[in-house]
Amino acid sequence: MNELLMQISEAIQKGKKKQVQTLVPQAIEAGLSAQEILNDGLLHGMNIIGDKFTRNEVFVPEVLVSARAMNTGTELLKPLLAEEGAEPVGKACIGTVAGDLHDIGKNIVRMMLESKNFEVIDLGSDVPADEFIKCAVENDCKLICCSALLSTTMPVMGEVVEKAKEAGIRDKVVIMIGGAPVTQSFCDKIGADAYTPDAASCAVKAVELVSKIA
Repeated sequence: MNELLMQISEAIQKGKKKQVQTLVPQAIEAGLSAQEILNDGLLHGMNIIGDKFTRNEVFVPEVLVSARAMNTGTELLKPLLAEEGAEPVGKACIGTVAGDLHDIGKNIVRMMLESKNFEVIDLGSDVPADEFIKCAVENDCKLICCSALLSTTMPVMGEVVEKAKEAGIRDKVVIMIGGAPVTQSFCDKIGADAYTPDAASCAVKAVELVSKIA
């Protein structure tokens, strides 16, 4: 791998935002394409952190710091990626369901999805089922991700699935759910497409499922 790309990957893994701000322009100057810098530098580093997070080798604070460093790099690349015609995997709308104000897990999922080249619309927390569907329809989202940390708010996830059917988009959108009280059996019960126990596996599963409906 190119030396600069290796340095970018390592800076992402260590969460060194300022290094990323310096190295990305250097890589552009050296004639590397924005796509190469994204895939072999930024995403390479973020994927390593994602794998470590799945294995409990790093924890939420490290993931957040790395994700912020990666976001700094992607902001620098956005104009060039647009010029190169880089296509995102698809659009995703995510949020914590109505009645629930927790957002740390949801924020990590957003960053992990962005690291897989999803264009993410973050609806925030306390989001009613209708809002997820409205966002998916208006933005042609291929993925809806619902998070809950309170068992009392989990039924809203079932509402999202039902309202997707009512809106006629159920076969055009992947619905994924997650959060501390959520289980695979609950996912099966409400008819969602997937449950994953953590943000890293969510992002990997999202790419797999969305590619099937693209």
